[in-house]
Amino acid sequence: MDDRTVSREGEPHELDTVRHDWTRQEVGALFALPFPELIFRAQRIHRAHFDATEVQMSTLISIKTGGCPEDCAYCPQSAHYETGVKAEKLMRVDAVMAEARAAKSAGASRFCMGAAWREPKDRDLDQVCAMVEGVKAVGLETCATLGMLNEPQARRLKAAGLDYYNHNLDTSPEYYGAIITTRTYQDRLDTLTHVREAGIRVCCGGIVGMGESVDDRVGMIATLATLPVHPESVPINMLVKVEGTPLARGEAIDPIDFVRTIAAARITMPRSVVRLSAGREDMSVETQALCFLAGANSIFYGPRLLTTPNPERDRDLHLLDKLGLVPMGETAPARSADSF
Repeated sequence: MDDRTVSREGEPHELDTVRHDWTRQEVGALFALPFPELIFRAQRIHRAHFDATEVQMSTLISIKTGGCPEDCAYCPQSAHYETGVKAEKLMRVDAVMAEARAAKSAGASRFCMGAAWREPKDRDLDQVCAMVEGVKAVGLETCATLGMLNEPQARRLKAAGLDYYNHNLDTSPEYYGAIITTRTYQDRLDTLTHVREAGIRVCCGGIVGMGESVDDRVGMIATLATLPVHPESVPINMLVKVEGTPLARGEAIDPIDFVRTIAAARITMPRSVVRLSAGREDMSVETQALCFLAGANSIFYGPRLLTTPNPERDRDLHLLDKLGLVPMGETAPARSADSF
């Protein structure tokens, strides 16, 4: 058999094939594979499209914290819950620029800005667009997550130079109503359409560990993998339980089940950067290593993700060094045969 050709059910015939016609049955078959087989397939596909030693480093800051009118059951920034997160005003442009310069100095290549809005007001975009222009001038890729966007807003962000827009689907269409009631699944898909049509690259994934079933994880991955264009970035988040939110007391997801979700994302969206996103503070080194083996090749770098903890930079650098990984774009150090 040609090394680039496989025939097992549920896997593309060519390692470099990008499909948009995945069925739930096929995605479900991936989740059901024996774990070694699943990792093997994910790793082969990962290596066909990426350098397996490289990890893209992003920094995420909250440019407008708290007071969000949405009722997302996982979110400490929702005005519906008492979590101790206070509503704050939009940051000043100069303050964001200082954060961006610090992030670049620390090794980040992408700078992501999040605002706790249902959707931005047009007057808010004036300031956000200035932030985007400034961060681009520093030499970083730009990403924003501001809630729902209409077509003119997406075009404004594109004109300012925004590279990526994050808008997660969160979960499957069927489970979505158990997590959020203040906007519909179609609202999210509409925002992705506006972003894509404006020429901005898409960052879109979801959260696992919210009490969903395996079939819901299958449904989330199948929805992402059947979009007309796959998201260029696919963040897979492990729920961070925050006191005061409805999901604070739920049962934690098994780490192997989480890794299976990463692997399914890699296999079904082979050219996307798959981000090991929120929840790493509670993950062991071994779990994170398995995620990288399963095809994750991006992390958020820095001590906070909006309002929740993230590993300290030194801890992440030690992790990468331990695994022989390097920030994307850098060259891995040469190793002698004796080092293996």
